[in-house]
Amino acid sequence: MWFYQGEEFTSDKIGDHVGFVYLILDKSNGKKYIGKKLFHSKKKLPPLKGKTRKRTVVKESDWKDYFGSSEQVKALVEEHGRDNFYREILHLCKTKGEMSYLELKEQMDREVLLSDDYYNNIIQVRIHGSHVKNLKKDP
Repeated sequence: MWFYQGEEFTSDKIGDHVGFVYLILDKSNGKKYIGKKLFHSKKKLPPLKGKTRKRTVVKESDWKDYFGSSEQVKALVEEHGRDNFYREILHLCKTKGEMSYLELKEQMDREVLLSDDYYNNIIQVRIHGSHVKNLKKDP
């Protein structure tokens, strides 16, 4: 179960958001993990008989059951169970670029690579200014 602003977050609250930045808390030791996840996934299928264009199928991703890309965190979830972790959505995002930027910002602000309080071991991002134009403050 995911929480956003203190309330349970469900599929009907997605709206026009493409994904979110999240925090996973290990209740046993207080360690955290910061990441991002898309609400939908795209899959390319071969063209139908007699056609030449590939088909794209969009479906809801596995976000409800997601516990991050960290192998360490996934192993701990297997070992200790899902109930030992609290999952919180920090930011709902309208674009992938916005999602990447806010994930990086959270990771930098919290100094996840410098702190033993986080499971994060790598930060990898590529963002262009046009990706975050919606986040810019008006003068």
